[in-house]
Amino acid sequence: MWRSVRRWQGIVLVVAALVSTVWLAVTNQLILYIHPRYIVFTVIMAVLGLVLVVASFVSKPDHDHDEPPKRWRAVLSITATVVTLAVAVGLVVVPPATLTTATANQRVINSTGVGAGTQNVSSAASAPAGTFAKFTVLDWSSLLRQTSDASFYQNKAADVTGFITSDKSDPDNVFYVSRFVITCCAVDAQPIGVPVYLPNWRSSFSADEWVRVKGEFDTNPSRTSQESIALVPSDTTKVDQPSDPYLY
Repeated sequence: MWRSVRRWQGIVLVVAALVSTVWLAVTNQLILYIHPRYIVFTVIMAVLGLVLVVASFVSKPDHDHDEPPKRWRAVLSITATVVTLAVAVGLVVVPPATLTTATANQRVINSTGVGAGTQNVSSAASAPAGTFAKFTVLDWSSLLRQTSDASFYQNKAADVTGFITSDKSDPDNVFYVSRFVITCCAVDAQPIGVPVYLPNWRSSFSADEWVRVKGEFDTNPSRTSQESIALVPSDTTKVDQPSDPYLY
């Protein structure tokens, strides 16, 4: 009897986990947990898992005469089942929350190395003027890590979108237009950002709000910020969080 209960218990837990994974993929929410390049693989493995679960219905255990477990083990098993089911249902019912300033403050902004797919100084120096408007937060943060020469940024207009994270060295006048870069999944997400010099920015905006900032880079006017170059905005507008808030 107990062997049969444990068997069905395992099947229910596996099905709950696999179905919730497929559901997140279908509703385009799985990208908030893992890199898009892994989604197809994850869905395929989930479907294969469901096939194996169906196959398990065909096979029957050799016997069903195990001694019932001790009471505390039975309680622990039931509790684990309830918790797992609650988590699986929560993944489907509760919309996943994106990473925010709270996570960014626990990590070092712009500590991520320059990626192979981002801009470098030599290629950006000779790029057509219209190209810079297409640069993302990741592109600009990569360039800012490579050079602090103010002349390099002259006549290079920026148009970036991200959420606000205050600059710890001058939180009243400087903030970062921030995004998270994901290599594998949300666990390894690293914050990046473009410093923006906007005195008394808290009077119009709040941390974690998504904004679109247009302007040009210049020597940072802040006396206390550790960022030598900052984006001086000509226009700063609140925007909705994009459907895919992460960069890759």
